[in-house]
Amino acid sequence: MLDVLEIAQQRLHHDVPPLACAIATIVGTEGSVPRPVGTSMLVDAEGGIRGSLSGGCVEGAVLEACQEALETGTSTLLHFGVSEDDAFAVGLMCGGTLEVLVQPFQPGAPVQPGARGGAPLPPGAPDPGAAQAMDMIGVATRLPARAAHSSRPTASDSAPPPTVAVLTGAEELERALQPLLPKQILETAASQAATMIRSGRPGTIRLAPPEGLGEPIELFIEPRTRPAHLVVFGANAFGQALVAGARPLDLRITLCDQRPAFTDPASFPGAEVIRAWPHEFFAEASRSGDLDERSMICVLTHDPKVDVPALSAALEADVAYVGAMGSRRSDRERRAALREAGVSGEALARLRSPIGLDLGAVTPAEVAVAILAEILAVRANRSSVGPLRDGEGPLHPSTS
Repeated sequence: MLDVLEIAQQRLHHDVPPLACAIATIVGTEGSVPRPVGTSMLVDAEGGIRGSLSGGCVEGAVLEACQEALETGTSTLLHFGVSEDDAFAVGLMCGGTLEVLVQPFQPGAPVQPGARGGAPLPPGAPDPGAAQAMDMIGVATRLPARAAHSSRPTASDSAPPPTVAVLTGAEELERALQPLLPKQILETAASQAATMIRSGRPGTIRLAPPEGLGEPIELFIEPRTRPAHLVVFGANAFGQALVAGARPLDLRITLCDQRPAFTDPASFPGAEVIRAWPHEFFAEASRSGDLDERSMICVLTHDPKVDVPALSAALEADVAYVGAMGSRRSDRERRAALREAGVSGEALARLRSPIGLDLGAVTPAEVAVAILAEILAVRANRSSVGPLRDGEGPLHPSTS
């Protein structure tokens, strides 16, 4: 739900007139699937669609389920698998399976603020603006009863609409989950939800009900994690292309350069533009917590007096990626300067220079693709990359 909350907020509370909407969210997967757990698709009462769950192979069936949910006000849990009978029937031809939760929301029902640790969202309307104001760390949804699995979409007919709660403080999870669960299992649920939130990955926790209270209870937990931080040093054509290429990747992007004449924010839409010496910015960002083990540093300045201090700081920091642009000759000279500046051999081995994958890139846009491809490979822990056709095994990591 998290990736369409802003759109839901607009439809339910700000459009004139407000529009009801249904949100379909992937809550479970097995095998090879095109989109991960937590991906959502929104359908409004006028037929508008935002988002995609599979790249096309189940969208038609999900659209119908969302339209039905808007008519009936009932949430459903759907199952999509490989179509065994008809290659053109609803099914995931890539071989995996999806479980999709479809939830209808009606405009006008406000969020009840509740305790500091959570705010119950009635089956009326999620208000992400209010949730964000409370420093949301995640959303918990009680799933309807699970229907029998089939290669065709199936629905749970008798389950009541699931209850949704906003989670806004790790120490208050038990109180936040109270509207969703019997009190006997709140402590266990809070502990498991906290583990899920710390992992940063969405998923379902299965809870044994108190004795005599029916079937197991499932909660779908969607952690809200801040985006990874991409820092680009160098306000030039390559920096501009890298910022543009990175915008669709859900990153926080910062462009830093010490030269006022080159740092017009209008030239770098989607990025926070900082006018400062890169090494000074890096030191301040490290102190303030704006950099962490997921951060990526790209030094594109082509200026030793800028490169060496910035790289000296970045290579000694706990960040995911450090790359620097330049020719092989420039790289040799820069590495020598970094050794003279006291950078250890172990730290220097982390430097990805010349930056990017060997794609034959020449233009700034091509170089940006090569850099982002290398960043994606590093984030996926791929020590080497090649054409997919030359590999074996699943194309996507398991997300079940």
